[in-house]
Amino acid sequence: MTKAVLGIIGGSGIYDLPGLENVREERVHSPWGEPSGALRIGDIAGLPVVFLARHDKGHRLSPSDINYRANIDALKRAGVTDLVSLSACGSFREDMPPGTFVLVDQFVDRTHRRESSFFGKGLVAHVSMAHPVSPRLRDRIAAAAVAEGIEPKIGGTYICMEGPQFSTYAESMTYKQLGYSVIGMTNMPEAKLAREAEICYATVAMVTDFDCWHPEHDAVTVADIVKVLLGNADLAKRLVARLARDFPREHEACPIGSDRALDNALITQPEARDPELIRKLDAVAGRVLGKR
Repeated sequence: MTKAVLGIIGGSGIYDLPGLENVREERVHSPWGEPSGALRIGDIAGLPVVFLARHDKGHRLSPSDINYRANIDALKRAGVTDLVSLSACGSFREDMPPGTFVLVDQFVDRTHRRESSFFGKGLVAHVSMAHPVSPRLRDRIAAAAVAEGIEPKIGGTYICMEGPQFSTYAESMTYKQLGYSVIGMTNMPEAKLAREAEICYATVAMVTDFDCWHPEHDAVTVADIVKVLLGNADLAKRLVARLARDFPREHEACPIGSDRALDNALITQPEARDPELIRKLDAVAGRVLGKR
């Protein structure tokens, strides 16, 4: 059995993780560049936990400037088996008002400035993204939320826009009419890269606003968002503490195989593979490339 290591990516408003014990900060070198910041590595109730502030301390990085590949690679090198993304978002649904925690099960990627794969020329791989969220991990998050008195909405589609600007009214109305639940700027390509790295992934989408489709919220501002953000962040930290306390100490195999996503994904023949790319993939794909 593989030891479970819980990874937490803190989004807007979450730059630290209270309750983390025996903490050390580690700057992990990644061949994919610089991660957002140092990893905070420790434990909660004896469970190894690795925390990364997606935007770095002080919110230094915009969504488009985050090195998503380096972040996921660094978390993989730290041994993370299960990854929870805490993410602020806007809502397209009246039944998901500000303050709601949504455990999404689907993503739509509308980003265009970001590297979205570890693979490419010299080693091509195609992983399945039909079901991008690991259901067992999501179920454990839901149970932890309920135990803390948080009633999450289960299921929904998160559309990831490029940003950093908020939506136009026309965009917001289009996404609402398409039936999407929430909108954010960071979960893609994060979820895709986690799948390529064979890390179980789930999102807690924390609603801060109604985006600009809502007649009473037609101009989203940072000031409005921050008010809700702080309350959401406190609840999220409680949720994570409960999740860690109740989390199994041995990694549970993902029922949809997200932790073995590379089993049948590599298509480039061994003799045609680029040795330099293989070297960079030592953590992400070491299991199938014979490096680990």
